[in-house]
Amino acid sequence: MPAFIAGHAARTLNLTVVAMLAFAANTLLCRSALAYQLIDAASFTTVRAVSGAAMLGLIVLLQRRVHDESAADWRSTAALFIYMVANSFAYLSIGVGTGALILFSAVQLTMVIAALRNREHFSPLSWTGLALAVLGVVYLVSPGLAAPDPFGAALMAISGVAWGFYSLVGRGVKDPLRATAMNFIYIVPGVLIVSALFWNRFDVSPGGVALAAASGALASGVGYAIWYAALSGLTASRAAAVQLSVPAISAFGGVVLLAEPLTLRLVLASGATLGGVAIVLSQRATKTPPA
Repeated sequence: MPAFIAGHAARTLNLTVVAMLAFAANTLLCRSALAYQLIDAASFTTVRAVSGAAMLGLIVLLQRRVHDESAADWRSTAALFIYMVANSFAYLSIGVGTGALILFSAVQLTMVIAALRNREHFSPLSWTGLALAVLGVVYLVSPGLAAPDPFGAALMAISGVAWGFYSLVGRGVKDPLRATAMNFIYIVPGVLIVSALFWNRFDVSPGGVALAAASGALASGVGYAIWYAALSGLTASRAAAVQLSVPAISAFGGVVLLAEPLTLRLVLASGATLGGVAIVLSQRATKTPPA
């Protein structure tokens, strides 16, 4: 039995590490394609969605889940669509580290607000952590020479809220992998419409298409499949907390691979925001009894 536990724990750890690297790779692939103007944002979103749908659909077929009753609903589809479109357009003007920090901060804060609406009681330490996280984001986006582009930051925050909502809606799904595959398939018409609306900005290259396809098929499709496999060995709080590693991985990747500057503002804001959310997640929330 101890050997089984150790083996299962090692498997969960390995899957989790790979999944977090895939999530960080998504930010790097998107920013690389758009920063070097290898593809326009609308086309990147479309290629990412189509390739992700194809990869996830193939995984579902290989696992013979075609007769499962779980499917996407309009809320999940809308949230995924908003997340992907806002994410791509945001990376036209903000860096990898900053974008990932805003994205995942918005995700976690959305889930915290949902917990409060669900009448969960927060301890004073949890409120302190939440305040620290909010102050970190406010400091990051406040006016100044090192502040990110306001429009890009706003788009990334919208993307994060959408992903947080998508995660909340999907918690009760019986087969999240198949549901995600269906969500990807259902957003394809929407992203095609976005591409049509921005046809005057159409600009693609083989390299840009390759990066978008890798983002959709590998970082999103395979990455989500690996993440769902890892979730079976993680508690909900650990699953949420481990995602806080993504901004740090993304920022490091941006510095090393894209030569993006590692500003003092980003370092301080990251410490405050990630530390604050970590404090919130470390506290065990209890549900307030109805009045």
